[in-house]
Amino acid sequence: MKIATFNINGVKARLPRLLEWLDEFSPDVACLQEIKSIDDNFPRLELEDKGWNVETFGQKSFNGVALLSKHPIEDVKRALPGLDGGNDAEDEQARYIEGTIKGVRVASIYLPNGNPQPGPKFDYKLGWMDRLIEHAKKLRALEVPVVLAGDYNVIPHDEDCHNPAAWVDDALTQPESRARLRSLLNLGYLDAIRQITPSGPMYSYWDYQRGAWPKDHGIRIDHLLLSPQAADLLKDAQVDRLPRAKEKASDHTPVWVELDID
Repeated sequence: MKIATFNINGVKARLPRLLEWLDEFSPDVACLQEIKSIDDNFPRLELEDKGWNVETFGQKSFNGVALLSKHPIEDVKRALPGLDGGNDAEDEQARYIEGTIKGVRVASIYLPNGNPQPGPKFDYKLGWMDRLIEHAKKLRALEVPVVLAGDYNVIPHDEDCHNPAAWVDDALTQPESRARLRSLLNLGYLDAIRQITPSGPMYSYWDYQRGAWPKDHGIRIDHLLLSPQAADLLKDAQVDRLPRAKEKASDHTPVWVELDID
């Protein structure tokens, strides 16, 4: 069972590339971020005609997440709960969706960028991460395979970016951001990519500017975190660099994990 995460950077602009990648790579599940589309305008028919089950949590022009699956998606939940377990009525940003697929609880996550920092956007990022940590605790307690997949907008370590000095003041590398990502891992979740490839460049994002892609000046911010039950099923995890080289590509490329599930 292959589960991929892909920040598509606008599903309407990237639809030909998305359909192409789905046909060629053929994941069982694709977690999309930054679809930048309300639910009613999402290209559901184009995907359903190819056999995909589709669940979305959209927002006009910004954010938005989706789950695409070859298998039925059950018990879908949209929006990250508040710290008290209820809905956070003040949060209007569409950044989280989860569902159960073949017994695996899968989430598509678009974590806030947080720039500029310090400031309200960085405070929102940290608060959102606190909510994610609390929700991840509850998912962990279910003792079922859980995959928290998405664009985390956190560079875990300096080796996860081409030029650490260029990112020292960015929200993606701040101690508070990295500490919260470590808190997720300390709950018992596994960074799938680093389990398979413990060190070295495994970039998932290259800026459109300054020739970042041809120079391979990238960063690793798209992650798949596995609960212990999912980690026990881990077969492989890799970055699919091919889509980033296509014309009119997203600035992200897919990252995927394969679990030993028939």
